[in-house]
Amino acid sequence: MIPTVLPTYNRAPLSFVKGEGSWLIEKDGTRYLDLGSGIAVNALGHANPALVATLTEQAGRLWHVSNVYEIPEQQRLADRLTDATFADTVFVTNSGTETAELAIKMARKYWYEKGTPRAEILTFEGAFHGRSTGAIAAAGSEKMVKGFGPLMPGFRQLPWADIGALEAAISEDTCAVMVEPIQGEGGIRPLSDADLKRIRAACDRTGALLILDEVQCGMGRTGRLFAHEWAGIAPDIMMVAKGIGGGFPLGAVLASEKAASGMVAGTHGSTYGGNPLACAVGAKVVEIIADPAFLAEVARKGALFRQKLEGLVATHPAIFEAVRGQGLMLGLKCKVAPADMVKAGYAAHVLTVAAADDTLRILPPLTITDDEIEEALRRLDAAAVALEPASLSV
Repeated sequence: MIPTVLPTYNRAPLSFVKGEGSWLIEKDGTRYLDLGSGIAVNALGHANPALVATLTEQAGRLWHVSNVYEIPEQQRLADRLTDATFADTVFVTNSGTETAELAIKMARKYWYEKGTPRAEILTFEGAFHGRSTGAIAAAGSEKMVKGFGPLMPGFRQLPWADIGALEAAISEDTCAVMVEPIQGEGGIRPLSDADLKRIRAACDRTGALLILDEVQCGMGRTGRLFAHEWAGIAPDIMMVAKGIGGGFPLGAVLASEKAASGMVAGTHGSTYGGNPLACAVGAKVVEIIADPAFLAEVARKGALFRQKLEGLVATHPAIFEAVRGQGLMLGLKCKVAPADMVKAGYAAHVLTVAAADDTLRILPPLTITDDEIEEALRRLDAAAVALEPASLSV
């Protein structure tokens, strides 16, 4: 008999009733140190007081109004994003998957309006851009696309980080390149600054638009507001979600005036996207995270956490292979199944997230403290110790 909740997740036997900063709490009071943050969503921790106050104040005034009217909270969020980034304009969505759909539409509409239609979008193996039919077509993963065809045509996947292959494939018929500066679901796999610069140069040479998916790696997670800033480049279109809402459903597509030029009245819409409640929270999140002092602290804590994880790898060579990532978007490349490490973490009361390429994701709230980082290492160490007898006996 099918459950009343559609069984599309293999859920852990945990149920939380309260969150406080970096901690999640079960009904019986058991506390878990959360190094997953709802998969990089709770960027400012659980029940952040500033966000609670913002949400409460806005909830007492106005929750929803149609986009057929001007929405001051949406304007404030858009202004903060454009002030802090390359973008000239913003469309507010409810999720990361929605940003992928608009980014694809925007890029193709740009070329259509120029009178020289281009459709092909180059993407990379291991990518994750969402779970709509367009987004899974972009990623091209056999696991995600199986059984859902026919899919949206016009995507070509290239080997991950093979910039030579991209330079050979891109042409004056290419609509856009869509890429994550750091793959999240793909296993915390970062592109180097040099690779991002070469991709930008290839797009400039052929006229192709550059779409950066910063849904997981953006909003301060790497120690800059957005990950591409480390490379000193700018995209034409950028997808943002997860951390921007601090736990409230929110996403946004940021674009240059040129890239967005085809998106006129009637070309796109959203019933809930840009509603006052979400935008009030998002504007507060951007205000907090965009502060240079806040970002500097993320970078410092990321370096500290990475140093500690390097020690963990050295202590447990049968369990871990390496650390990768940037800021507080870190991955432990495992020699055991990451799912086993996640499960061992439950017993140690620490929460992590598995990813592809045998990687364990470490995505704590950006507000995690130094003491909590120390506690995280103690609990990760306990989880690794619990797995060692099995791994050493193989």
